[in-house]
Amino acid sequence: MSNSQKTPKTDADPLLKVSDADLADLRARLRGTRWAKPWPVADWQAGTDAGELRRLVDYWASGYDWRRYEAAINALPSRFADVDGTRVHYLRFDGEREGALPLVLTNGWPSTFYELVELAQRLSTPSRYGGDPQDAFTVIVPSIPGFTFSPKFPSLDPPPLTHELWHRLMHDELGFERYGAHGGDLGAGITALLAQAHPESVVGIHLLDVVTTPPDPGAELTDEERAYLAAFGAWGQEEGAFAHQQRTRPLTLAQGLSDSPSGLLAWMLEKYRAWSDCGGDLSTRFSDDYLLTQASLYWFTNTISTSFTPYYERGQGLVPKLERVEVPTALALFPADLGVVAPRAFVERKYHLTRYTHLPRGGHFPAQEEPELLAGDIAAFFGEVGEVG
Repeated sequence: MSNSQKTPKTDADPLLKVSDADLADLRARLRGTRWAKPWPVADWQAGTDAGELRRLVDYWASGYDWRRYEAAINALPSRFADVDGTRVHYLRFDGEREGALPLVLTNGWPSTFYELVELAQRLSTPSRYGGDPQDAFTVIVPSIPGFTFSPKFPSLDPPPLTHELWHRLMHDELGFERYGAHGGDLGAGITALLAQAHPESVVGIHLLDVVTTPPDPGAELTDEERAYLAAFGAWGQEEGAFAHQQRTRPLTLAQGLSDSPSGLLAWMLEKYRAWSDCGGDLSTRFSDDYLLTQASLYWFTNTISTSFTPYYERGQGLVPKLERVEVPTALALFPADLGVVAPRAFVERKYHLTRYTHLPRGGHFPAQEEPELLAGDIAAFFGEVGEVG
């Protein structure tokens, strides 16, 4: 844990207080970046575009106002809970109506809790955005262990189970007998395992993607399913190098990204561009300040290394297998999310699918790209299962 992070937190303490020395160190590292030699390839063809990276590094060093965003992050409704010896950071947004359904939101990678703030606000206080107060949720946004303010699990033996941590937080610590859940990317896997393990408490789950492992040997696949698995395999060959590295040798990569802020930013930028509905232009979906705030959160908490842990856990077989989710399940499909869409029949093999929606725009980061569309689909789903509205 960086000395920039204050712990423990009381109601009077800021969540994050970066020292002037740490801020000066970041800026000095950015200004002293040793740039890679250029290649004779088109922009973004072989990785992060050098020109765009240089522009953002210069802004991060000389124009970006960290103190503004530090204050905004400290103003969020942060809490901590100690669950079985694990300290969990979470945001709590109380619903604007009595009896609002509790809902836990889980981010993916390379995101943090910060991506989900506007979505949580829309879901907890819909009247602020022209919605119906009867659609309100009480929203909990935990930080995954190893991401920003939740420390990583102290050991891989016994296997860490984030979904069990979430249930203990929601049910035991916060006292919610019944609750819903939403997640994308890593968060979708955590959410599905949560529903599989605790159907007595989870009223339904809303996902942005699903488990893509092939069905059991001998299962008959439709032509559409075979095409999907082939397309997903091709995507993995073309775009999946990051996951392979983070799953197999994460610490080799982690040292470079923990020492070089320009390297950290390059690793993240490529994913925000490739996986979003930006048409190749990051500025159409993300402000410079948003991207640099996400990178700054990883930098000042020194958690890019530990954010790789869920990939390594999967690679080592430490994550339980998803057999089947029996609670009502919604899948919201955003067209630019990795470019591979799971057919309904494939999803139904492992999930009790009750809502399958193609959204008109958006990508892998819809809480930031299309928060109104995503909030609307979440509210509609839980309305269908009789829990809101």
